[in-house]
Amino acid sequence: MRDAAINLRAMPEQRDLIDQAAQLLGKSRSDFMLEAACDKAQAVLLDQVFFNLDEAKFREFTVLLDTPPTSNPGLDRLMAVKAPWQADA
Repeated sequence: MRDAAINLRAMPEQRDLIDQAAQLLGKSRSDFMLEAACDKAQAVLLDQVFFNLDEAKFREFTVLLDTPPTSNPGLDRLMAVKAPWQADA
């Protein structure tokens, strides 16, 4: 149940833009704005991940990062496929 209010002011052009996009997705302005704001908030938070390691764990972590990846045939096949928007070379 939604019971926390979030209020903001916007210019009419911004409101109209939001309304147009919300309508295209079949959503209300509130649902569209809440979803967009939560998506952005989650992205910002995920970009700010911090983890603390003691010296031994940090050395272990850096060794893992510096170790060349093992062969992955499935990934090799995937990376060899051209994206539909790539021009033939």
